[in-house]
Amino acid sequence: MTLEISSVDSIIIYFEASISPKILNQVQRAYKLLKPIEGIIDLTPSYNSLLIEYDIMLYDYQTIQKKIKEILTQHSKTQSNISNENKLIKIPTHYNTILGIDLERVAKINNLSIDEVIELHSQTIYRVYAIGFMVGFAYLATVPQQIITSRLATPRAKVPKGSVAIAEYQTAIYPQDSAGGWNIIGHTEFDDFESFEVGDSVQFMRLR
Repeated sequence: MTLEISSVDSIIIYFEASISPKILNQVQRAYKLLKPIEGIIDLTPSYNSLLIEYDIMLYDYQTIQKKIKEILTQHSKTQSNISNENKLIKIPTHYNTILGIDLERVAKINNLSIDEVIELHSQTIYRVYAIGFMVGFAYLATVPQQIITSRLATPRAKVPKGSVAIAEYQTAIYPQDSAGGWNIIGHTEFDDFESFEVGDSVQFMRLR
């Protein structure tokens, strides 16, 4: 774990330089421990880091760094029971080649049938590793190795809201119409994008 200055009123914690459920749990733990601290204005968790914005009237870099280290070290030594339990969000999803305009291509690239792609994608429980790009856009991982597919060489000018898509080892839902280069394999009417939080679990439920 390392701490670095991000801006005049923010500091960022970097955990191990890898992306895994273990590291995500460490990020969540730090988030929950630091959130109640007076003078911490906002926390932004991501794959293996935590951005901390603080009140510069209460702390300078040295004092906030010392406080963060003390809190995390103290709780690490005492092995305090900070739960990483998160909600499971189930996403009813239509998988077909009409709404999932890249579904057939993803199957061909990976030498699979369309049904095999659907089963692999829908039988996996993903974690929310980050939220960004646009409000409510949750980066979900990890896509099964068999269906990992590169982004499109040329992004589309418009991807419809509700599109379920894959890019490399991640999957996501477009929360609004947007340009994008992810491979669209389905569509959902799910609309509660503000409910996503880093650490949550997500499963796509195939609609027959």
